[in-house]
Amino acid sequence: MKKLGLPRRNNVWPVLAAAGCISLAPQAAEPAGGVLRPTFEAASKATIDDRYQQARERWLALMAPALTHFVADASTRDQLLKRIYQEAQLAGLPPALILALIQVESSFDASAVSSAGAVGLMQIMPFWIDELGVPADDLKDPWRNLRYGCTILAHYLAVESGDFTRALARYNGSLGETWYPERVLRAWQENWR
Repeated sequence: MKKLGLPRRNNVWPVLAAAGCISLAPQAAEPAGGVLRPTFEAASKATIDDRYQQARERWLALMAPALTHFVADASTRDQLLKRIYQEAQLAGLPPALILALIQVESSFDASAVSSAGAVGLMQIMPFWIDELGVPADDLKDPWRNLRYGCTILAHYLAVESGDFTRALARYNGSLGETWYPERVLRAWQENWR
């Protein structure tokens, strides 16, 4: 089993303090020169949530102008970006990579159907419903499609030990070839950074 590389027990407090999760300042009841004891702040959860919200808002502001070329309606664009960010975060993927993949797969057309039968924004093959979902799942629903696509890509990334090229080739069904991963990675680099 691979070790996670977590800090040793006696080194945890400085790490948590640096992350803003605890305070190492002496408590008022402690005498001057007393032993520093960590105290968990009730606001640490709110701080983490605030940081997540700030990161999300910055990302949305950066990506919205580029998405305007594909999605004209501001409300639809905003909803789509929020959902892509959420689904990518849940799957542990870079949200901008998902934008690039959607650009290559469907050019942001939620009703797209390929000649091979792949459906929606992320061009999901219907057999994935049997693997991941329930028969009632509608792959034309953009939010459901995003959940499937991010889950599938995260799975392939895990199978390929973090190798984006191989994971993207698997996603496309072209393992061993690089044309598809190159297209997605180029779109990521050129449009979504």
